[in-house]
Amino acid sequence: MLIVLHTDVSPAQQAAIEARVRELGFTPHPIEGAGRTAIGITGNKGPIDPGHFRLMEGVAECIPVTAPYKLVSREVKHDDTVVDVAGVPIGGRALVVMAGPCAVESEQQILGAARGVAKSGASLLRGGAFKPRTSPYDFQGLKVRGLELLSKARAETGLKVVTEVKDTETLPAVAEAADLLQIGARNMQNFSLLEAVGDLRKPVLLKRGMSSTIKELLMAAEYIVSRGNKQVILCERGIRTFETMTRNTLDLNAVPMLKAQSHLPVVVDPSHGIGIRSAVLPMARAAVAAGADGLIIEVHPDPDRALSDGMQSLDLPLFAQLMREVEAVARAIGRSLYRMPA
Repeated sequence: MLIVLHTDVSPAQQAAIEARVRELGFTPHPIEGAGRTAIGITGNKGPIDPGHFRLMEGVAECIPVTAPYKLVSREVKHDDTVVDVAGVPIGGRALVVMAGPCAVESEQQILGAARGVAKSGASLLRGGAFKPRTSPYDFQGLKVRGLELLSKARAETGLKVVTEVKDTETLPAVAEAADLLQIGARNMQNFSLLEAVGDLRKPVLLKRGMSSTIKELLMAAEYIVSRGNKQVILCERGIRTFETMTRNTLDLNAVPMLKAQSHLPVVVDPSHGIGIRSAVLPMARAAVAAGADGLIIEVHPDPDRALSDGMQSLDLPLFAQLMREVEAVARAIGRSLYRMPA
């Protein structure tokens, strides 16, 4: 249920309403809107009798919420959420681009990538320090040293850092270094990790599992938001289908569906979504046209020698071209490309 409050509700009245929710054994979640505040309720197993709240001072109306993903639902919050990533707004009218290598390999590599993507207009630097890999023999990342190099790149270029959280054990170290915590596709339903990042109150980029439905992605986001962390960004990164010509099938249907169902920002990862370097540019353009709020692109100074995902990584000149093209598409649909302040 959603309890919509009067615009002139007093703090004491709101506190009394929240206390009544708790008395009934449920959890209240205040939601600030453009015009008024509402209180979402979770913890109920079935419908809640609106009579518990309808006559309380400060209550304007009680609205049942039908979606199982209550707090991330558009029913609960009509206005788009804009996530603040260390000063970079994701979810507004401006398109935000995150770019960098799949994995941090060396100081020279990550600094070269950071300088290049910053020059072309990216706002966030991506790079894996802790890398979950299918094979135990593949490069697993530089771990803590990788986090140190990402911090050094941020200090030099001003780019904010997004890097993957692999498990709860390494979460504290990653959270200290990163501006945006990435939950990878393999961990989308790692519920212990979702709860842990929900407790942190730090912005989270939640990637869709390769065999997960849109509803399952939204339910995973609900785990984070229900713990109090409302700073969640959804990421479409391709799903596993019967098609074998591409690494995954980039499900751009998900962008308008997610935007209709949820108030959370939506970012698209065409690099993982298709896994073929030459196809990343057209799919990035398509993602922007479909309404994505941002892109996350794999970029490497020398992709043919990359230790991870080189076949889908762009070099710096190709990334510069991508930025020009997606900016043109953004302008065509009435949006702009976010640029870091000078």
